Amino acid sequence: MSSLVENATAVELDGSRFPVRRTPKRGLPQVEFVFDGCEIRGLEQNRGTRSRWAHLARSGKKVMQFLSEGRYVAVVVDGKVTPYGRRA
Repeated sequence: MSSLVENATAVELDGSRFPVRRTPKRGLPQVEFVFDGCEIRGLEQNRGTRSRWAHLARSGKKVMQFLSEGRYVAVVVDGKVTPYGRRA
């Protein structure tokens, strides 16, 4: 998915291609896809916020947020996945 931050027009996942679109308000690259039966939206981190993820993006890291059913489920920073949610 690092293709979002590399100005790709589509990404390929498990042999399927998904178009990269831009958010209406900020113009951030995003892609919607189905993974393991779940609808997921990958969204490039907005560098203009005050979050720690935005700070990392401003420092040059490639940061993407992933949402499912309107909730953030994971973040990827330079290829390292950090899932959100309860830990067992």
